[in-house]
Amino acid sequence: MVKFKKFCVRGLIVVVTITGVLFSVIGCSTKISNTNTVIDENTDKETNKETNKETNKETEEEKGVNQEVETNTDLKINDNNQPEVDFTKQAVGFSVELFKKTRKPSENSLVSPISVLMALSMTANGADGITREEMQQLLASGDSIENLNIYLDTCRKQLISKDSKLSLANSIWFRDDKDRLTIEQEFLQTNEKYYDAEIFEVPFNKTTVDDINKWVDKHTQGMIPHMVDTLDNDSIMCLINAVVFDAEWENVYTKDKVFNGTFTNSNGIEQDVQMMLSNEYSYIDEGNVTGFIKNYKDKQYSFVALLPNEGISVDEYVESLTGENLLSVIESAQSTTVMTRLPKFEYDYEIEMNEALEKLGLQTAFDVNHADFSKLGSSKEGNIFIGRVLHKSYIAVDELGTKASAATEVEMRDGSALIEYSVTLDRPFVYVIIDNTTKLPIFIGTVMDIVS
Repeated sequence: MVKFKKFCVRGLIVVVTITGVLFSVIGCSTKISNTNTVIDENTDKETNKETNKETNKETEEEKGVNQEVETNTDLKINDNNQPEVDFTKQAVGFSVELFKKTRKPSENSLVSPISVLMALSMTANGADGITREEMQQLLASGDSIENLNIYLDTCRKQLISKDSKLSLANSIWFRDDKDRLTIEQEFLQTNEKYYDAEIFEVPFNKTTVDDINKWVDKHTQGMIPHMVDTLDNDSIMCLINAVVFDAEWENVYTKDKVFNGTFTNSNGIEQDVQMMLSNEYSYIDEGNVTGFIKNYKDKQYSFVALLPNEGISVDEYVESLTGENLLSVIESAQSTTVMTRLPKFEYDYEIEMNEALEKLGLQTAFDVNHADFSKLGSSKEGNIFIGRVLHKSYIAVDELGTKASAATEVEMRDGSALIEYSVTLDRPFVYVIIDNTTKLPIFIGTVMDIVS
């Protein structure tokens, strides 16, 4: 049984968020469904989606089977007909390391690794050179971004089945300024193909800020109503992922299973909480941590609770955690009855991930001088780089189940390399307006005074 002291739960961890680690634990098929559909650019995207769904449904019903075919892409396959890189293991490892670098000690933390992975992988399709190599190493353990696209496309389609409790949405918003910005069409097409990304060419003004926030609000079911405050003058693109998880427990808590209890926080302060009592049937005891696994309805997803032993803080345990260790802990759960008490809780979380991702290996992507996103496009205002990676999340756990949502924004900016010289016209000056072909002056003038 899980050890409790006077109905007090010490530093309960929801690892690492339902939509992150458990997505990775489930894993995805190495086979890719044949969904090659050409969409007329002049036809409404949503209409085509519905039409394609109905067509695919009818085709499957006629055949009586759900057919899967081997992908005709260049996914690297070994002698055992498996990808050379174990993307599931890689995704779990990324999830854990990202959580370790983005959590705030002694505070509630929540990240959705799948959301971050989706947003960064879309961005990676625009990277080249060293920047691409760094993103491949972090996101795909050195394998190609092309193979990562295939893997995530497969996972996305498996995760968002008709009856799924999980939904994912992606979008790309770029500045409507052809004199300044040129976007590579292949970059947009790749992200539309593999990530079903909605593409928006917009003016990057207050209206765009409102539209982005409305999009995030819609695709997080109102759990994250506000994503961005402003778009700076050097902002040229936003790549956004939104994820929603809304699932009922397999066995909901009845009123007689909810009672007043005590939770001792990380500062040793006791708090009055609503505890939920149940018997579960997957018990975890890994030596320095105990816990349990509680299923959601239909058993497609589970809630994994890990409680460090007395004398081991949550901070210490998280720092010792690895992706491989987390997989081992979950897979080694014992099939036995365990009495559990889970507090009701609700909170949100926000973090800018630039520093964390730099520590994880993205050394050039945030560097205005060295970032290489030439496959994304080019700007006359300077080099394109990642300005920020913003992540917002929300979770609520109660008697009925769990609602959780997250959104990740990768904001691309343009700018010049470190400027050694500057000129400030704050005193009288001469100016010339010239024809660039002949270099002939059209106007020459001086400014001696600024007339109000």
